[in-house]
Amino acid sequence: MYRKLIIAAPYLWLLIFFLAPFAIVLRISLADPVIAQPPYSPTYSPDSFTFLLTDKLYAITYLRSVIMAAGATLLCLALGFPMAYGIARCQPATRNMLLLLIILPFWISFLLRVYAWMGLMNNYGAINNLLMWLGIVDQPVQLMYTDFAIFVGLAYSYLPFMILPLYATLERMDLDLVEAAQDLGASRSRAFWDVTWPLARPGVIAGCLLVFIPAMGEYVIPYLLGGSESLLIGRVLFDEFFVNRDWPLASAVAVILLLLLVVPIVLLQRYQARDQEGTA
Repeated sequence: MYRKLIIAAPYLWLLIFFLAPFAIVLRISLADPVIAQPPYSPTYSPDSFTFLLTDKLYAITYLRSVIMAAGATLLCLALGFPMAYGIARCQPATRNMLLLLIILPFWISFLLRVYAWMGLMNNYGAINNLLMWLGIVDQPVQLMYTDFAIFVGLAYSYLPFMILPLYATLERMDLDLVEAAQDLGASRSRAFWDVTWPLARPGVIAGCLLVFIPAMGEYVIPYLLGGSESLLIGRVLFDEFFVNRDWPLASAVAVILLLLLVVPIVLLQRYQARDQEGTA
């Protein structure tokens, strides 16, 4: 009985805080917008999904969001893996200090950290002033309100989410395996790809998911660093809900976004389960 209660607790949590809200959003997505309170009809209609699937603007927005989130994830992986590997190989006292420095930005408001990047990248911010002082440019470079600014903001904000799961995996790795591979004639690069990378793969997958999923639906960073014209799905979702007041269309956007994120995760979990069964 106790085992069943323990297992039932997370499923009950998911039922209340995930499946029930998802059912409500799905119900709203199958309605028509009306001028009333709430702003959708009690009847069922697939018009929102039909419009969403036939309008190229939404397809472009989804594609841009995937590209930006995937690019930020790859950059976080490229930066986070050597950082996590270095932290995992340090002495315990140094390791704790470095981990504190990684976690330290979370003590500051997320909004303030994004505003700090606005001060760094505006036309007369620290970056442009440094470039002009060094003589690299003669006039300020347009950094703000570009895709580059969004990309940098996403990578900066979610880098700790990549480092921490990578560190947790690499810290448990047995270094004797790498030494054994080198003793058998493998070069450092070959030992990395044949030993370190496969053992670190669970941390890589976890870190990529922790970065890609929130970056895909990010609203604050595209709005502040990309400007009001940035076409990313988080901004479109906000505008449909609170500006256009088209709740059915906004709910349809949210449902498709959720499917884009959940379906690959489910397929990945099945692939990992089959891989573990094959290894066993």
